[in-house]
Amino acid sequence: MADYFSSSVEFGLNLSKRVYYGKGSAPSLVRSMSRSSEGFLPTAPMCYAVISDPEKVENPDIRSYQPYVHGQCEPPALIPLELHGVTMEVECSLDTAFVTVSEKWRVHCVTGSSTCDCQVAIPMGEQGSLLGLEVDDSGRTYHTELISLKDENDKDKVAKAKDGYFLKSHIYTVKIPQFRGGSVFSTKIRWSQKILFHDGQLSVCVPFSFPSYVNPAGKRISKKEKIFLKVNSGSATEVLCKTTSHPLKELLRQAGKLNLSYEAEVPVWSSTGFSFSYSVSSNDISGAVLLQSPFLRDFDEREIFCLYLYPGNGQGRKVFKKDVVFIVDISASMKGTPLDNTKNALLTSLSQLNAQDTFNIIAFNGALYLFSSSMESATEEAILNATKWVDTNFIANGDTNIMLPLTQAMKLLEKSTDSVPLIFLVTDGAVEDEREICNFVESYVSSGQSVPTPRICTFGIGKISSFRFYICSSENSLYCNHYFLQLLAQIGRGHYDCAHDLDSIEFRMQRLFSTASSVIVADVTIESLEGLDSHELFPSHIQDISSGSPLILSGRYSGTFPELVKVSGTLADMTNFAVDLKVKREKDIQLSNVLAKRHVDMVTAQAWLLKSEELEEKVTKMSIQNKVPSEYTCMSMVLVESEEGKKAPEQFLLQKAYSKLSFQRVELNKQKLFLGGLSVGFGDSKATAENLAPAIKEAKPPEGLLGKAASTCCGRLADTCCGMCLLQSCTFVNDQCTIVCTQLCAALACFELIKCCVELCECDCLQ
Repeated sequence: MADYFSSSVEFGLNLSKRVYYGKGSAPSLVRSMSRSSEGFLPTAPMCYAVISDPEKVENPDIRSYQPYVHGQCEPPALIPLELHGVTMEVECSLDTAFVTVSEKWRVHCVTGSSTCDCQVAIPMGEQGSLLGLEVDDSGRTYHTELISLKDENDKDKVAKAKDGYFLKSHIYTVKIPQFRGGSVFSTKIRWSQKILFHDGQLSVCVPFSFPSYVNPAGKRISKKEKIFLKVNSGSATEVLCKTTSHPLKELLRQAGKLNLSYEAEVPVWSSTGFSFSYSVSSNDISGAVLLQSPFLRDFDEREIFCLYLYPGNGQGRKVFKKDVVFIVDISASMKGTPLDNTKNALLTSLSQLNAQDTFNIIAFNGALYLFSSSMESATEEAILNATKWVDTNFIANGDTNIMLPLTQAMKLLEKSTDSVPLIFLVTDGAVEDEREICNFVESYVSSGQSVPTPRICTFGIGKISSFRFYICSSENSLYCNHYFLQLLAQIGRGHYDCAHDLDSIEFRMQRLFSTASSVIVADVTIESLEGLDSHELFPSHIQDISSGSPLILSGRYSGTFPELVKVSGTLADMTNFAVDLKVKREKDIQLSNVLAKRHVDMVTAQAWLLKSEELEEKVTKMSIQNKVPSEYTCMSMVLVESEEGKKAPEQFLLQKAYSKLSFQRVELNKQKLFLGGLSVGFGDSKATAENLAPAIKEAKPPEGLLGKAASTCCGRLADTCCGMCLLQSCTFVNDQCTIVCTQLCAALACFELIKCCVELCECDCLQ
């Protein structure tokens, strides 16, 4: 899908050479048409003209009288539009960043008398989640809404949704219809993404690198670039800026807060992604508890709380010894790249173990294969033997059985004493007994055994459901149930991650293992919450404190919250750890927004486990209220039209306000586009049982007449011809010559001698 999109953009850039920019002017794409490592995929929020009819490709202001082009572009060409302004706002709260990008685009490549659809491409950062999109086109406004999948009025349309889909796991695209050539429209995109933590620093990276061909050509246009950054750590310590990609100016500095900005008139738009890193605490563990009342329209009237602990930079804190069992899926569906990348990540993780650590490896399909009958010390000799064993036994075949190796791993870790027992499960499939596995682990954890219960970390290899770019059907090319893996990790007090793209398996697996294996405080407990009338805790099983990740617990409560909350645990030297956290009311951070995504995901996993319609309804309300996509809602683009230059009708504004206050859905005469692919699904156990390949090669889209010509010698010859020069040359040809040429072409066509030309030029553009 991504390759076809990239090819369509490349074709669109070639096609846009037809656009005449005036004497002495040249488009930016002529200066830079080289393919990057990502091809022509967007590295910043972008807009493209969707061109099916190449004849309409023309400068809307200056006619160049290009020769007529026969045929249609199938698949459609994508021509990047001209960017006329961009403003980005980044708000960092705890471990979540909210990004808002506002842009102005001009349809510079379509005649003023024609229209075209426009494709908005939205690349997002780490674990990005689209929250909203607004498009304003002179009185015609689109905005996103979330609706319940149980809505009978829209159920059929939702099932056929194809106006939005993922190109890759971090790039979402939306097609908006009917923009007139020469028009200028604005877009406002909002998404959330995770702030990464490493060596005591938090960092956020936002795709903000624009290709040179979006710079306006022709007359000079003022290009103002603006970036606003707000950091609110929730702590009372100073926020220290470490690194930044753009020259930011300080606007505000207070305890736990930092506001920065960048504003400049630039010759070309930013060619560097935005990145910013900062630290919020000292070397030691620190944190607090934040309280907040629900907002006016919240369906849950209980108070909100959020407890966070930053582990510091890890200096001076000893890390627990580890007893690790790697459980790796080697079923037939893992064949090829998934298993190769998993193997590389596993061997790298083994090399990071210390000599006092122990390990074992279980490969599984329908059966299980043990590297050793007992735990092995992580010596150089043992790791070398494990490497040879992996090379010999990691052969993809058979079906998938997760319960068998998981039970075996728990038996291997029963003798762990002064170390952290860790199970690291890697799979790409879904199995029928997933609920039984969760219940089994839950009963094992809550059995009250004297031996430490193993931490279970899960890693899923699976692609989100997405609309196939050129073929109108929905596809799950990878079949993992991510909610099962999230819930299993939550019950096992471990960590979860996934790789939606096969090329990210190795990096993400190594990062997950590094976080899970750097425990500095184990068996964490939270005291002082027993006196509350009722409280809900996310996650319900508390993780250990790792030097590679902040610990964040949150939920709802009724009653009076204590003034101090005591957090206790065990340090790596087997001494006790305890810290008293201050409780304060938070006014600046909107906790419901920061916590919404994790709450939606955790309640969704519970709804799946219990098959609870009540919890499904709760997820639907949480999703619509906080504008966070879920498994039980669908995002739609709603069109509101008004006379150009006038505000929306007062009746519409009153109805909209009433619907928000009363939670009643008000049906207006609005056009909707339904966006697909924003949910990850619950896996496909049937596809796993059939051992379908984890990465199905998509059928190549039909190549149209223009697509063929663009890559042949005839196409290359046409690219070198100027339309105006051709017309001027024709004025010097007399009538007799024109008649002779016409008759000669007709004769060749009649006798099919034109095939001779095809064979001579070795192309198929005329076939």
